This record gives sequence, C-alpha cells and structure tokens, in this order.
Amino acid sequence: MTSRTYTVEGMSCQHCIDAITSEVTGVPGVDGVSVSLDAGTVTVTGRQIDDAAVRAAVDQAGYQVTC
Repeated sequence: MTSRTYTVEGMSCQHCIDAITSEVTGVPGVDGVSVSLDAGTVTVTGRQIDDAAVRAAVDQAGYQVTC
C-alpha cells in the first residue's frame, strides 16, 4: 500500500472535506482519503496511485494542489 500527501489550498470546512473525499475516492487505485483542514493536506492511500488523476480530482472538487 502506498501513501501520498498533497498540500491543498482553499479548504476551510466540512463541505471542503466532503467534496475532496468524494472526488478523490472515485480515482481508480485509491483505497482511502484523509483530509486535514489544520494542516491543509490531503493524504491518499492505495495500491497504484495516479498522481495526475488525484490532482485532477482535487481540481474537479474546486481546490488546488500546491505541492
């Protein structure tokens, strides 16, 4: 199992968590998503994580991966 953490701008509430979790969970190969508002991060776990697809899913949710 692989884990990757992304820094995401603009998250501030439960709606942000729900929107990002919903979009990123739909990416093939993703088994889990954890969002930390305090740290401004999204941690993704899975067997084969497609970095570009995760970034696109965060973008689709209305947020931007900065790192």
